[in-house]
Amino acid sequence: MINRAALLLRYKQPAVDWINRTDPYKDSPEIDLETVNEERNVYLIPDRAAADEGTTRMWVELNHLALLENELAGWYEDESLMPPNLSLELFDEWFDVECHSIILDTSDEPIIEETYEEEME
Repeated sequence: MINRAALLLRYKQPAVDWINRTDPYKDSPEIDLETVNEERNVYLIPDRAAADEGTTRMWVELNHLALLENELAGWYEDESLMPPNLSLELFDEWFDVECHSIILDTSDEPIIEETYEEEME
């Protein structure tokens, strides 16, 4: 067991609508809610942030901007395509939060932090 909790964001329909509406390649097929939620980012957060729903909510409120920026940049890197106001209200409208407080590391290999550039090599 490691001293982290896992936070996952489940997309809601307004976020999917933005993805489809904003797509610069207008000829691509539209994506649906089920497809968007098939493969999601897992954010490891301090285990103390998952003590209860209130604590998790407080952590999300403090970090909603970074979460939004990361999720939306996963779809489109062009900042001009981003919504103008990345507010907590927008976050709540676009995502549900799942938090899992028990993380079991089943590998004997050390955890190594990789950068995006290293992954691309």
